Amino acid sequence: MSGPWATRTLGIELHHLSCHGTSSEGVLPAELSIEMLIEPGLRRNPRRAHLLVSTVLGKHLPTDPRVVLDAGNRLGDLVRAVLDERADGSAARAVVLGFAETATGLGHTVAARIGAQCYLHSTRRDVPEADTLAGFEEGHSHATSHLLQPAPAEIFRNDLPLVLVDDEISTGATAIDAVRALHEFSPRSHYVLASLVDMRTDEDRAGFERAAAELGARIDTVCLASGLTKLPDGLIEVVTSMPDPALNPVVSQRGSFGRFELPWPASVPEGGRHGTLNSDTAAFESAVAAAATVLSARLAVDAPDRPVIVLGHEELMYLPLRLAAALAESGIPARFQTTTRSPAYVLDEPGYPLRRGFRFHAPEPDAQAPRYLYNACWPEDFDAELRELTATSGAVDDVRVGDRPVEPGERHTDTRTGGDPVLVVVLDPPADTPELIAEGGLVDVLTASGADVLVALVPGADPRKLDIERRAMYAAHVDEEVETKRGVRTPETTGQPRLPAPLYGPEFGSYLAAEVSWLLKDLSDADLEADVAERERRIQAGVAHYAESLPIEYQPDAAYRVLFDEVLAQSAERLALAVATVSELVVAERGEDIVLVSLARAGTPVGILMKRWLRSGRGDGRPSLDVPHYAVSIVRDRGIDAVALDYLARHHDPASVVFVDGWTGKGAITRELTEALDAYHAAGGARFDDELAVLADPGHCVRTYGTRDDFLIASACLNSTVSGLISRTVLNDTHIGPGDFHGAKFYRELAGDDVSGRLLDAVEGAFDTVRPRVAAELAAVLGSDRTPTWTGWSSVEQVRAEYGITSVNFVKPGVGETTRVLLRRVPWRVLVREADAPEHAHIRMLAAARGVPVEVVPDLAYSCMGLIKEVQK
Repeated sequence: MSGPWATRTLGIELHHLSCHGTSSEGVLPAELSIEMLIEPGLRRNPRRAHLLVSTVLGKHLPTDPRVVLDAGNRLGDLVRAVLDERADGSAARAVVLGFAETATGLGHTVAARIGAQCYLHSTRRDVPEADTLAGFEEGHSHATSHLLQPAPAEIFRNDLPLVLVDDEISTGATAIDAVRALHEFSPRSHYVLASLVDMRTDEDRAGFERAAAELGARIDTVCLASGLTKLPDGLIEVVTSMPDPALNPVVSQRGSFGRFELPWPASVPEGGRHGTLNSDTAAFESAVAAAATVLSARLAVDAPDRPVIVLGHEELMYLPLRLAAALAESGIPARFQTTTRSPAYVLDEPGYPLRRGFRFHAPEPDAQAPRYLYNACWPEDFDAELRELTATSGAVDDVRVGDRPVEPGERHTDTRTGGDPVLVVVLDPPADTPELIAEGGLVDVLTASGADVLVALVPGADPRKLDIERRAMYAAHVDEEVETKRGVRTPETTGQPRLPAPLYGPEFGSYLAAEVSWLLKDLSDADLEADVAERERRIQAGVAHYAESLPIEYQPDAAYRVLFDEVLAQSAERLALAVATVSELVVAERGEDIVLVSLARAGTPVGILMKRWLRSGRGDGRPSLDVPHYAVSIVRDRGIDAVALDYLARHHDPASVVFVDGWTGKGAITRELTEALDAYHAAGGARFDDELAVLADPGHCVRTYGTRDDFLIASACLNSTVSGLISRTVLNDTHIGPGDFHGAKFYRELAGDDVSGRLLDAVEGAFDTVRPRVAAELAAVLGSDRTPTWTGWSSVEQVRAEYGITSVNFVKPGVGETTRVLLRRVPWRVLVREADAPEHAHIRMLAAARGVPVEVVPDLAYSCMGLIKEVQK
């Protein structure tokens, strides 16, 4: 018989209504249904006899960690969409709260996905070293009290949007009760309730909306899929009358037990119990990578060639999940699940999700005992379901016995690895007690079942130290905000001059706040545009500098925009490989503690793509990195923004700063950067490294590049509509004072034509395709002679002489610079090496539109060059 046991035997029905998560990037298929996400189980609870067992959460069922992360990431994408559509909010400026115990890992995944300012999960462990800020109750739960213990309270008590994450919304009553309690002590204008599944009835939804209206706050809900649960009459009585479940299976030969400690920095939160900040992300990622390395080494000795089930302990879910994912990515068959306080009903019947169970004493001091663990064996029926879930992606291998796939319901060991799985239990210090290994403890009941158990202890952070460090950080942040609003930050208050604050999207630009911090002054309301011909005349006459004004934004016609789409599709993979190569080259030479600083605006999409690559699964066991990214202004003949350098030096180690640009032409900006940084240091400023990282270096001007080919970088094809709707930067005495950043405009009115996000997503979408090639590409670059030869400058001088041009500034080499000439300046002619080369099809179209002659020069050093008309001749 097919179908869930609880459906065909007891009549519990799950009905799918709609799917909200449609992403096709990841492990799970594009379209999800309720039946894919949950299975009906049972619980002996007088208020609720059914249990919705998630197939993608990793709580009751051992689950591929990549499936768990994919589900959380999809939910995070839905949350980000809701937050980013608000005019006054963004995903990065939000607080995420995960519900204990089930959603602590899910909430952390969502927070990490959106780059939230703070992640906190409620807890049922009353930590003596931490202060409890507030709490709320959960009506139907076996353990009703939720405590909030942020360290300090200020990281949670604010008016930022609050995202509440749970595995399911059944009626909405618990969620509303939580919102009421939270709203009472820290009111907010916007809440988002995010869950894997939403099972509310129409009546439930109506009651939910009434309650939300009473609070006077906007409350949005998002989920991967929604449905309905239909329960038969008398279910509670039926379940209560069923035989007691058989728990704690015992075999004749007890399994082995070992214990070891994983490395973990004392200053890094191991989870969200006391709050994890966005600023903790890079250190957390590095710590996970180090811990995973130690875990892999221990397994190679104690359990070689065996599958692994990583077990989190109750609320400690996210870190064990990430460790399991690291094992899986390294090729070790791995699953993930956690212990729980939930006393679910165990029944060894095909089609029922909870086939075996363990009951054990709580290892940490707690009056609410015992604790439970379900299945804790290599998946059987669930593997068949997972095969169905992942059939469209092929991201998770089928489980096989020899050369044949495992059939549903078949018991087996994984013959690919030669044995039953080893159980790795990840604990924090409060759970590392004598009760853990005593009779009736977790280790005792697991080894009695024949399982080999390894306990991995994570030291964890001290909430008191977190509180002290964060209070100091928070106080400094508040002081800066207050004094910035005042407009004056005097030496008497800080000993340092006031510095302006960064700008973020969506208030400034269309890039997400988590992607870039603009060290610019907003000049959106200033009248800076000038007629292109008149502007060119004044620049060439020496009465104006190009950075003092802006050209009127040239918007190409529909045919050109179609060509842009074609160019992007054709070049995305090549761009992705160059992004990955230059990113890995930077890490190889500068280490993992880096800060990306792009040269606005051409460098900014490159900086974002590098940040995305480093944050993605980089492959070959390299850890994911979430690095800061800023955008600053540099102006030829005027230098780099010194106020922006002051800001960077105050907030980061200058040695960690890596300057980023899109490409090199003849190398003018490369030289400008070196000279400007030398001048800044000579004037008493910090020393910054002048090594510029670029995607393409056809001019042979730098050592750090993705390629030296003169190929088309799609972000060069357009103006602000491919650069976050930000103008080129502005520096003039009218609008920029001594303590200001350089300025720029945000062209909100061009939002309908904006393709900035499309460019980023297209290139990121090719990351998986190029990932297998990155190591070889990096090795080739590292093994080559990267000494700058400045051949580009020599070729420009040659063209200048041959065409009687008075200044090299009127010769713009390369695809990117030629495009800029046609979009922003008064072009004279275009030189191309080949008449029909695909990399400059858009240039030929622009030239035709503007009546600019195109001349074929077969021995041209670059693919093409743009020559600016000398209007003074």
